Amino acid sequence: MNLQFLEYAEYLDFFSARISKLRTAKKISAREMSLSLSQSKGYITAIERKQSLPSMFVFLKICDYLDISPRDFFDDEVEYPETLGKLIANLQTLNRQELESVVGIVDVIVRQKG
Repeated sequence: MNLQFLEYAEYLDFFSARISKLRTAKKISAREMSLSLSQSKGYITAIERKQSLPSMFVFLKICDYLDISPRDFFDDEVEYPETLGKLIANLQTLNRQELESVVGIVDVIVRQKG
């Protein structure tokens, strides 16, 4: 039972930190986000303070509001999921030659960073 509590606490920590990080990356206040989701003005603040968790329905609304998938929400290794999602959507419209050109450009950028 104690182990279950620790797992829940870790989940709560992750969820709280992740929603805060994604929200602040979009430069949105917790109040603004709460009201945009048709919730009380302190709703997101309560989640970020680990006082509550959203229902599945509201969680999906949160993901939609942040322009990310639920999978992206839980993949904390992706720092900018909204931007990456838009990029992937655009890449899917390209033909093979265009994709190879993009890969070449990205390779050059990555080499310059490293």
